[in-house]
Amino acid sequence: MCGIAGFTFEEKSTSFDKDIMAMTEAMSHRGPDADGHWIGDGVALGHKRLSIIDLSDSSAQPMEDYTGRYTLVFNGEIYNFKEIKAKLKDYPFRSEGDTEMILAAYSKWGKDAFNHFNGMFALAIWDKVEEELILVRDRMGIKPIYYYQNGDKLVFASEIRSLLSSGMVPAVLNQEALPEYLQYYSVNSPRTLIKDVRMLKAGEMGIWKKGEWRTKSFWSLAKQGHEVREDSYEQLCKENLQILSEAVERRMISDVPLGAFLSGGIDSSAIVALMAQSSEQAVHTFSIVFDEEEFDESPYSMQIANKYNTAHHPIKLSPSHFLKKLPDALDSMDHPSGDGINSYVVSEATKNEGFTVALSGLGGDELYAGYPVFKQYQKLQSYSPVFAVPAPLRKVGAGLLGNFVGKAKTGRLQQMLESPDSNFESIYPLFREIYSPKERGNILLTKGKPFSFTEVFSPEELISIGRLPIFNQVGIGEMSTYTQNVLLRDTDQMSMAHSLEVRVPFFDHELVSFALSISDKDKEPEYPKKFLVDSLGDLLPKEVVFRKKMGFVFPWIEWLKGPLKELANSKIESLGKRGIFRESELQNYWRGFLQGDSSIYWIKIWLLVVLESWMEKNGIEA
Repeated sequence: MCGIAGFTFEEKSTSFDKDIMAMTEAMSHRGPDADGHWIGDGVALGHKRLSIIDLSDSSAQPMEDYTGRYTLVFNGEIYNFKEIKAKLKDYPFRSEGDTEMILAAYSKWGKDAFNHFNGMFALAIWDKVEEELILVRDRMGIKPIYYYQNGDKLVFASEIRSLLSSGMVPAVLNQEALPEYLQYYSVNSPRTLIKDVRMLKAGEMGIWKKGEWRTKSFWSLAKQGHEVREDSYEQLCKENLQILSEAVERRMISDVPLGAFLSGGIDSSAIVALMAQSSEQAVHTFSIVFDEEEFDESPYSMQIANKYNTAHHPIKLSPSHFLKKLPDALDSMDHPSGDGINSYVVSEATKNEGFTVALSGLGGDELYAGYPVFKQYQKLQSYSPVFAVPAPLRKVGAGLLGNFVGKAKTGRLQQMLESPDSNFESIYPLFREIYSPKERGNILLTKGKPFSFTEVFSPEELISIGRLPIFNQVGIGEMSTYTQNVLLRDTDQMSMAHSLEVRVPFFDHELVSFALSISDKDKEPEYPKKFLVDSLGDLLPKEVVFRKKMGFVFPWIEWLKGPLKELANSKIESLGKRGIFRESELQNYWRGFLQGDSSIYWIKIWLLVVLESWMEKNGIEA
């Protein structure tokens, strides 16, 4: 795991050494083991290294192929590099890791090479013969890569703060994306909150050549799941277990200490169980435990640890410990998010125990209908005949329903019933909305542009998704928005803040493709993640499967009205003076929260605090 950076140019300058070094230094936390810089005819490349596979200097980056034609900087892991390497016998390898394999594969297959990779990666390859720079992001968007393109100049990096440190990218807020940030407590790729800075989409390749820039997809989530499997349920469960087991085993390759996050839930327990089956040594597991019984999961994590004889590391924390870490977590946010503090603290504790790699159970909910949104969307689709009723009548009906479901839900019901139809593109984005359109209009001065799936998918892909089974529509919706742009981005920025690599077996692209081929009938969650649980057989105790849903919930309301009140007040006051929010409305909103207005959730306030903290930390101008 590492950090990469670079920029193109037409004529060399004596400042380029300083510029590329500034870019890598800005993300030194991503790679404390080594750094490297390379300036060729037309491009400068930089790298910060976190050594995990082949710890020797022979895998240092930037790395040139043996001919000197291609130069690579790479962040991530290619788990099947040994299998690919075996197919490249004509290449004179000088190292033992996956980095040189990428160069060898690109030398042989060109841009088709990435279709051979199983892993998480963000990389850049300079071809000095074609004078072409290739940027690539993995299929599931696990590793980030941001870029700024202005005329014939392209600047790229693993983090936004690295782009800003180059001196080539103006630190100006992208006001057009503000409504989306309030809508989903993040901004979905390819947009970001920095003006003219974009993010490669998952499974996308960017090509810069002679001052021209274009992007194209080499793998699409929207194209998965269109051939629903009709095998017996038993056969599908068996195949699911096999693919998941292989995904876990692939991610256990490492030349440094490796462990696993273990909450005691279904997903993390499944990963630990399969790790134990693949390892001759005890698996190291890490669990956060609390004194407070209402959200302490240690009885379940200990049950799994004992069942599989893991070397267990319970890490006892308190709410006050999380509160103490908040300033550091805020400073570590490369792109603002309403989440992430949990990942920050768990990653720090794991790294402090001497580990550099950890496997996570992230992704099980998305693949196996684990979130409530799956059933909610399914239920709404059963009411699709309602959308034949004229929109004005539907709006009146939503208002009447508000008398029964409460003020907080009325706005969302109205939005749904006012939608032109009940299709994926119109309805799904409403399920995770934080600020409603009316609320955004009340407090924002800038018009901006709310989220639209047309930024994420082409019109053809949206039509294609709409033909999928209901649960697959939701799964793709989750993975392409909330998962990639909140959960995975937070996991990356918060774990890498402590130089910890987190691997996510559930997002193995082969497993994702398979899971999206399972019918709604087979995936129906009669009990939590039934299809996954049945696949695992007796690997999980019933007590873990049928346990009460828990999870640590921070006392945000009490914090924002107590120990965080002064911080929140200061940030909201500063934000109000930037000319992008209606200052009086912002203050009214803050006062309403303090006075107990039930429609003003704590997350709505926290998003404002995070935004202002991030802008101050990075010198972002409105």
